[in-house]
Amino acid sequence: MDIYHFFYSVQPLSKAATTELGLLMHEKTYVKNESIQAIGSRCKTIYFVKEGCARIFYYKDGNDITEHFAFKNDLIVRAESLFTGKPTAKGIQAIDQTILIGIDAQKLFELYNAHHEIERLFRLLFEKEYVNTVKRLESLQFKTAKERYQELLETTNFVQKIPLKHIASYLGITQVSLSRIRAEK
Repeated sequence: MDIYHFFYSVQPLSKAATTELGLLMHEKTYVKNESIQAIGSRCKTIYFVKEGCARIFYYKDGNDITEHFAFKNDLIVRAESLFTGKPTAKGIQAIDQTILIGIDAQKLFELYNAHHEIERLFRLLFEKEYVNTVKRLESLQFKTAKERYQELLETTNFVQKIPLKHIASYLGITQVSLSRIRAEK
């Protein structure tokens, strides 16, 4: 499914809106472990994963913690920076070779008044991400590590390409605990 089919599955767009949105989109390929947005920078771009996988991460007490994974057609953005305009202590990194479609956020927001269907599209996409964030928090609070790992496996076939240290930190467990869970399969 290409990005336009994905967008249309969420919100139909007029030909004019599609054209103007297309002018804002750029595709870029990142190599394995390449930084997409550095820690301490401001988020000015909204990304969609076309191929591969990316993650949002931060450091806590010297440990690399994965907060979010984004797979094909997923939105990836550091929302706390995008909507406040302030730098963030989080970064975005490609897990493997990853192709992203980037959209300049400021130019996108300027299209909202001219094309309300674009505004609606992105409102729906951001709402979906908000709900996913709440579900993730609830998962961390109420589910076992094994259940959280099973949910991740059901999300994508890309899990085998993600380093175990990133999966473990995402699940909130040690690599040793993750190895035990994987051995039970």
